[in-house]
Amino acid sequence: MTRIVITPPARFSLPAPRELWEAREVLYRFGLRDVVLRYRQTAVGVAWVLLQPLAAAGIFSIVFGQVANLPSAGIPYFIFSYVGMLAWNLFNGIVGRSAPSLVGNQALISKVFFPRMLVPLSSSMAVLIDFVVALGLGIGLLVVYAINPGWPILLLPVWVLLMVLLGAGIGLAASAVMVKYRDVAYVLPWALQILFFASPVAYSLDAVPERLHALYNLNPLTWYLEEFRFSLLGLPAPAPWQIAGSVVVALLVFLGGTLVFQHLEREFADVI
Repeated sequence: MTRIVITPPARFSLPAPRELWEAREVLYRFGLRDVVLRYRQTAVGVAWVLLQPLAAAGIFSIVFGQVANLPSAGIPYFIFSYVGMLAWNLFNGIVGRSAPSLVGNQALISKVFFPRMLVPLSSSMAVLIDFVVALGLGIGLLVVYAINPGWPILLLPVWVLLMVLLGAGIGLAASAVMVKYRDVAYVLPWALQILFFASPVAYSLDAVPERLHALYNLNPLTWYLEEFRFSLLGLPAPAPWQIAGSVVVALLVFLGGTLVFQHLEREFADVI
């Protein structure tokens, strides 16, 4: 008979890869459940994935492109803002769905043992499915607008992976903190809304005064947005330091989020 001894994680440690791999079915089931629950009993189903970025891009193209007459790096404003929304929805979706995941599954977490980290990580699966669907429409729009990004499109999976790591790292930390402090549920959406307008999602860096460029370059999301537009719209490549910085920041944030999660996991069953 095999004996399984469950011990709490150390305060600052990384999860055991073997333990996560053995529980991969849990990750899949949680992710599948999120997809089913989101679109069950909806009138238009998965079409919501397309309606959200399309509506946002349409509004931005009118407000910023027509009313404010902001530049869009020589790209039609609609497709320019649509690509920005693709990147933003990926990041925002992972953070927004990961943060409340532990609290939303508190009954299961307090009674059944499995790697708790799989709960917030599974949220990324549903967001990635949404992203792929919206990306398919985005590629169709590139054909309509006769935009050929060329070979940089091959780098898109790299930027997607980095964005997922960044969002998952923040989501892991936020979900662990929310177990003890429910204020996160109020602070996080507010912080994300501010970050949205502080990042060049709906507008180009060309529209930002030169004196503010240094401030914008301190925002890592600026780097990822420029990388997405480089791969999908054929715009100039980001500076080498931005590409290197995007890799380093994504890895550090994910590592930091994992360490925070492991540190707080010891108290989940007591406070959830």
